[in-house]
Amino acid sequence: MSDSIGNLRVGAATRIGAATRIGAAPRIGAARRIRAAPRIFAAAALLAALCVASAASPDPTASPHVAAEPAIVVRDDAGREVRFAHPAQRIVTLIPSLTETVCALGACERLVATDRYSDWPVEVRSLPKAGGLDDAQVEEIVRLRPDVVLISHSQRITGRLQELGLQSVALDTQTFAAIAHTVALIGQVLGLSDRAVALNREIDRRMRTLSEAAHSRRHGEGPSVYVEVDPAPYAAGADSFIGEMLARLGARNIVTPNLGPFPVLNPEYVVRHDPDVIIVTEEEVPRFTGRPGWDQIRAVKERRVCSFPPEVRHMIERPGPRVADGMQALEACLERVAP
Repeated sequence: MSDSIGNLRVGAATRIGAATRIGAAPRIGAARRIRAAPRIFAAAALLAALCVASAASPDPTASPHVAAEPAIVVRDDAGREVRFAHPAQRIVTLIPSLTETVCALGACERLVATDRYSDWPVEVRSLPKAGGLDDAQVEEIVRLRPDVVLISHSQRITGRLQELGLQSVALDTQTFAAIAHTVALIGQVLGLSDRAVALNREIDRRMRTLSEAAHSRRHGEGPSVYVEVDPAPYAAGADSFIGEMLARLGARNIVTPNLGPFPVLNPEYVVRHDPDVIIVTEEEVPRFTGRPGWDQIRAVKERRVCSFPPEVRHMIERPGPRVADGMQALEACLERVAP
């Protein structure tokens, strides 16, 4: 019952009660009006009820009201606040790990271009290519009209993209902690935060399982390891995501934290630290033994060297959703050749 119907009933009862208490003999017209009052009241009540029902029933011809989605606001690893009116639907990625993250979140179909090196999953190979880390093809990116360009924080094109009216999100992908952060931030930009949480949980579960298994098989001090990611030589430092994988497997990285995540090393550094195991690129295997002094390293003399085909090496060297697969490949190497 609405307040208006209740007030109508109270008012009618008060007027009828007052006439009865006075005790005057009502005239015929007055009596008829009194006898008609219940019918008037009933009609009014019915009319009011119909009005309420009409107001409550939606008009089938009216356009439904759709609440506006709240804006998405993120702070990227360049310290910039980036705002989106809606989840990004057209995406360009400029490093492979970001491409893989978008696809692992189930949004491969939103990619309109990638960098030239992105090759996983296989469906991204046929997408337009927009350059690489140092030579992004800005004109091609503009032509594709993306909602967002996902880039490494080391790429110097954010200002240019902004001048051209394009949103970009810069991400630091060098450390292990950055992997989960990147998954979460991309999930937010894509409106897929729930999937990002589930993906991070699964990556963490797999890595804990691998770590526990490795420690259960290995007793005492783990092997010392040198991992070369590029023949410059760039090494994987202790603070890199590869260094974190080695630590979780119980191995000791000869590259100390003070040198940074991926330092360029003098080859003599490796000779001095004489690692138990060396991991190099497949292309470098025929050549690295010719480096001065390397023939005296224990790992070289005892053939404790691992290399991987590109499809496996990418799992190890790309800080993305396949990091647990990369860790599994490293563990298989250590189990096979470590003393």
